[in-house]
Amino acid sequence: MILLVIDMQKGLVDEDLYDYENFLSRTVRLVDAARRNGAEVVFVQHDAGPGSGMSAGDEAFEIIDALHPEPGEKVCVKTINSCFGSKELKAYLRQQEDKRLMIIGLQTNYCIDATVKSAFERGFDVIIPEGTNSTFDNDYMSGETTVRYYNEDVWEEIADSVTIDEALEMLRE
Repeated sequence: MILLVIDMQKGLVDEDLYDYENFLSRTVRLVDAARRNGAEVVFVQHDAGPGSGMSAGDEAFEIIDALHPEPGEKVCVKTINSCFGSKELKAYLRQQEDKRLMIIGLQTNYCIDATVKSAFERGFDVIIPEGTNSTFDNDYMSGETTVRYYNEDVWEEIADSVTIDEALEMLRE
């Protein structure tokens, strides 16, 4: 299994995220558990382009300190919502025998949604641990409603929603 950590960058991880404290705590717990148990952790960063403030070389582009990649962990860059927009990541995942992806990170209604759907379409078994994706309020829905809508409705038939304890157990196997 690969733990895919999406867009946990300084320019996005913010206290205005829905359920910020729990989201961050659960995300850190899963990354730590994966590392302790030898599960692969792959980070993906979004590059919004030169001059955006969130591009290579910008502080906002960097992965947050609490999750800083360790030596040997793969870090890929994407320029579109889906992580499969990264040619490097797409090629790497295609080579893997284990087709289970545990997907965590930001934002529920953008990059997480696009990646979940793209992974499913490519034959991956998608696992979504509860409380490990988040987003901000928008003009149409609160962050809470958005997270619940995607986790409980949109992905219901294409991903396995698991508790945090079940996710931690999966990473121990």
